[in-house]
Amino acid sequence: MRIAIMGSGGVGGYFGARLVQGGADVIFIARGAHLQAMRERGLTIESAHDPIRLPKVNATGDPVTIGRVDLVLFAVKLWDTEAAARSILPLIGSDTGIISFQNGVQKDDMLRPIVGDGAVMGGVGYVAAALSRPGVIAQTGTMQRLLFGEYDGRRSPRAEALLAACRRGGINAEISSDIRREIWQKFVFLVALSATTTAMRLPVGPIREHPLTRKFLLDLMKEVVAVGRAHGVALPEDYADERLAFADGLPADMIASMFHDLKQGKPLELAWLSGGVVDLGAAAGVPTPANRAVRDILVLHAAGSRET
Repeated sequence: MRIAIMGSGGVGGYFGARLVQGGADVIFIARGAHLQAMRERGLTIESAHDPIRLPKVNATGDPVTIGRVDLVLFAVKLWDTEAAARSILPLIGSDTGIISFQNGVQKDDMLRPIVGDGAVMGGVGYVAAALSRPGVIAQTGTMQRLLFGEYDGRRSPRAEALLAACRRGGINAEISSDIRREIWQKFVFLVALSATTTAMRLPVGPIREHPLTRKFLLDLMKEVVAVGRAHGVALPEDYADERLAFADGLPADMIASMFHDLKQGKPLELAWLSGGVVDLGAAAGVPTPANRAVRDILVLHAAGSRET
C-alpha cells in the first residue's frame, strides 16, 4: 500500500520509518533542512532499545508530485491543519483514508470540511519522539502504539491493510471499534500534562508530588472527563483518578511537547488543548475554571516568540 506521511517530525517520522522497515511504500512530506537531510542521508531513529537507520527514503516538499495514495497519516501541528489539508487534496482518491495522529479532539472536525467525511478515519498515536536534528528522530523510552478505526466502528479494508502494514513494521497497532472514545481518553491526560508542565515550567515529577499542584493536575483532568461525558463520550466517571495513578508511573522528568514549543519560542497548541476544553465545555454548559486559568495564563505565548 502507498502511504503518505504529512508532517514528518517526531510522530510522523517515527511511525513512517517503521512502516518503511516493514516494506510499505512510504512517501514523507517535509520541508526545509529536514527534507534536505532526508533526501541526502535518509532517516534515522535514535533509540536506546530499537534504533532504525534508513539510508534512503522517498521524501518530497510538494504533495502534488506524489499522485494518489491509499492512506495519509496526518501529523502536522494543529495550527497548520487547514493549509496542510488543502495541500494533500491531490493525494485523495475515492477510497483514500486520512488518519490524523495530531493532538486534541477537534482535529477531525477541522479536516472534514476540506477532505470530505468519507476520507476521515480516527487515530491516536503514542510515542515519545521528537525531531532531534534534520533527518534524525530521537525516541525516548519504549512506548509506541497506534490506534485507528472508522468512526462508524466497522473494520474496513483500509483499516485492515494499515494494521497489517503496521505489524510488518513492528508497530504496536490496533483497530478500535470506538475511536472517538480512544481520542478522548488520550485527551484527558494530554491536556493536563500540557497545561501543568507548560504553565509551571516544570516536569511532571514535582507537579505530582506537591499536594496543591497534584490537585490542580487532577482538577484539569476531571474537567476534561466532565466535558467529554457531556458530549456523549463513554468515559468512566472516575477516569481522571485512573489517569492520576497513571501519571505516578511516568518518568519524573517527562514534559509535554507544548512545553518544548514554549521553550523554543514556537506557537502553542493551546487553543485546541486547554482552550478546546473551555470552548467545548461552554457549548455543553460544563464549567472549566482550571483549564480556563491555564488558557488565560499562556495565551500571550500562544502565537510563539523566538525571544521566549
